[in-house]
Amino acid sequence: MMLFLLGGFLGAALVYAQYWRAQRETARIEEEKQALMEERQIVLDYMHTMVDAVGERLPREELFQRIVHAAILSTGALSACIFEKGGDDMMRGAAVEGLFPPHRPIPDTQRMKMGTRAKFIEQVLKSESFPVGEGVVGRVAATGRGELIVRASDDPRIVKHEDAALMVRSVIAAPIMVRQRLIGVLCVCNASDGLPFSETDYSLVEALAEQAGLAVHNADFLNLQADKQRFDIDLALASDVQLMLLPHEMPQVPGLDIDARYLAAQKVSGDLYDVFRLDHDRVGVAVADVSGKGMSASLLMAICRTTLRQIAPAHSSPARVLTEVNRSLAGDVHTGMYITMTYAVVDAGKNQITIARAGHELPLLSRRDPLTGVYISEFVGSEGMPVGLVDPELFEAAISGQTLLFAPGSTLVLYTDGLTEAPNEDDKEFGGARLADALRAAHTGSARQINDDILTAVEAFAGTGGLRDDYTLLTVKRT
Repeated sequence: MMLFLLGGFLGAALVYAQYWRAQRETARIEEEKQALMEERQIVLDYMHTMVDAVGERLPREELFQRIVHAAILSTGALSACIFEKGGDDMMRGAAVEGLFPPHRPIPDTQRMKMGTRAKFIEQVLKSESFPVGEGVVGRVAATGRGELIVRASDDPRIVKHEDAALMVRSVIAAPIMVRQRLIGVLCVCNASDGLPFSETDYSLVEALAEQAGLAVHNADFLNLQADKQRFDIDLALASDVQLMLLPHEMPQVPGLDIDARYLAAQKVSGDLYDVFRLDHDRVGVAVADVSGKGMSASLLMAICRTTLRQIAPAHSSPARVLTEVNRSLAGDVHTGMYITMTYAVVDAGKNQITIARAGHELPLLSRRDPLTGVYISEFVGSEGMPVGLVDPELFEAAISGQTLLFAPGSTLVLYTDGLTEAPNEDDKEFGGARLADALRAAHTGSARQINDDILTAVEAFAGTGGLRDDYTLLTVKRT
């Protein structure tokens, strides 16, 4: 009987123990579930904070400051700091909140300045730098893996500061990555409840650092888009200004037929052409090309055109005009940039043209051979250096002009190298010989028809590749 009672008692005790174990397990699971829910909510709140910060388009320094503030609120840490990795592989404090211990010992000469600790520590952190690999933060930066240090006093990498307020008890450091590229390290120090950080705290900081990386990436992307949008607006305005500077109508001079074509490879071009009347029978014609492309080339070309218009009416010699243009632009042309230009005065009354060339492509002239009566196309021109490339004295010594017969039926073609350098599918260039052939075949047409035929020949040669550079084509026909 006693054995029976004892067996029943033990059975009941076993059932009771199993019940309480089940209750404790259920409570543990509920606690873990609650902790996970809290961690999830913290991360969601942090994400919303980061989205708001990105939406405000804050500068990176302010975005980092927002991140460390949110990290403290999320983890309950007493202090936090972001160390940013520079292009020189040195780590520097980019944002700090609270009394975050400096990475290195504070020199004796600075300890006396411990008036307002928070501000002082912030200055120390932002002024000091250390290489990737040094200390806990440097190790995280080198490996790309976070670290949890439960008892900092046992880790020799942790600096032991004499100031008790800077004592390190527990630390978490997590990398801030953007597409496998390290931006910095998020570091939190000392939990506010005095307890060491746990694995749960570590996973939370890792999640916060990951969200911080996304925020930095999105902020950089938005800033890039904003910069691109501003740049596109600037380009559109520059393109509009440039098109406004080009002649909208050709001057009407008896005996002259003029047509011009212009295409920018980008929104703005380094090419220029201009046609302006000098008197009843004479016009000035110019084609130029600035080294390089884009905004700077476009602006320099606009200055060049304005300068040419101011100087040309005062001189009958094209060589003198280019000399004065070069002298005037000497201070505006930056090192590494220059302008090639051909300027000609076409005199319909005297049936002649006078040409000066500042390092530009040779003009192409089609005219009747007085001996054979056959029309020939030949490249003509004179010596000269590009505008802005050499000192005014050397430029003046090198440039010269040439006067040629320009009788009825003759045609002058000025162009930029984008036309003659147009490649075909075999990467061969159109070249000057093909240009001369195209003019020879089309010389009986009007200036417009000649330009149409030349461009048709170029496009047929280039095929589907099209033109890869700006091109300008200016044709003057003596009727």
